[in-house]
Amino acid sequence: MDATSSVSMESIMERLSHLENLYFPRAQQPSALLPSQRKSILRDLYSRNVPVFLERYGSLLTLEELKEFDTLSDDYEINWHLNHLRSLINPTSEDLKSRSAKVKNRRRAFMDRLMFDGKFFSEESMRDREPYLHHEFVGKFQDQSGRQMSRPGERWSETLLRRAEEAELVEKIRREQQRLGVDEREWVGNERQEEEQEEEEEEEEEEEEDDDEDGKQVNNDKGSLVNERSMGGTSLSAEEMQDRMEQFTHVMQQKFLAGEDDEHFNYSSIDDDVTLDDHWMREATYDAEEKYFADV
Repeated sequence: MDATSSVSMESIMERLSHLENLYFPRAQQPSALLPSQRKSILRDLYSRNVPVFLERYGSLLTLEELKEFDTLSDDYEINWHLNHLRSLINPTSEDLKSRSAKVKNRRRAFMDRLMFDGKFFSEESMRDREPYLHHEFVGKFQDQSGRQMSRPGERWSETLLRRAEEAELVEKIRREQQRLGVDEREWVGNERQEEEQEEEEEEEEEEEEDDDEDGKQVNNDKGSLVNERSMGGTSLSAEEMQDRMEQFTHVMQQKFLAGEDDEHFNYSSIDDDVTLDDHWMREATYDAEEKYFADV
């Protein structure tokens, strides 16, 4: 293997050795405190294994510095690293397109893991992240009174904490409704006040009604209407609720893929995780096998 210009490589080593937070394996860290020590370690690694040197420190090199390695590009591994590094520093339109496709696939692969885990995309977790969206899709059709009740095996302190968290979520929904100019009568929490008012009016009417069967039936019908109002004005079937829940989940998935969950994830660690590519290789293999047996 030919050597690159010793003068140029010496200047590269010198520059790198003065960089702060330069990575070294744990075993070398105690002996990499001074620039001179770091330079010696860099020089030794370069002389022993250029591909590893490029893998570890290539992203810190400039395009001009990468040219110093061109005399070694006959080596397949070195050439791969050089092309990869150049595509990162000065990407072509094809590089950008390829990068975008990889990022999209890696985020989908990571999302599949989250879906399998069942926590991040559970209804409870999604409601915590986007309370207003949850309310619009499914929350306003649910009986909210159950969220205030204690749960089996729950301590009183846990119930109080959950109620406080619930009150905070409701307040977030109300603020968003106010911001969007939603009619005050439709604000979350106001439906209970409306229900109580209507129940009071119903009781007054009951006092004026004759105690006959027709009157009782009318009052029962009114009570049913009040219950429907407290559920958001519409009673949905289980199938309709499931459909709305799937719509809400789809919206939350799209938000994740678009990078809007950066409060919960470091997207760069996902986008740069090459191990996630294995997911799509397995998917492609599986699809190819399915197609083969389908055609046989």
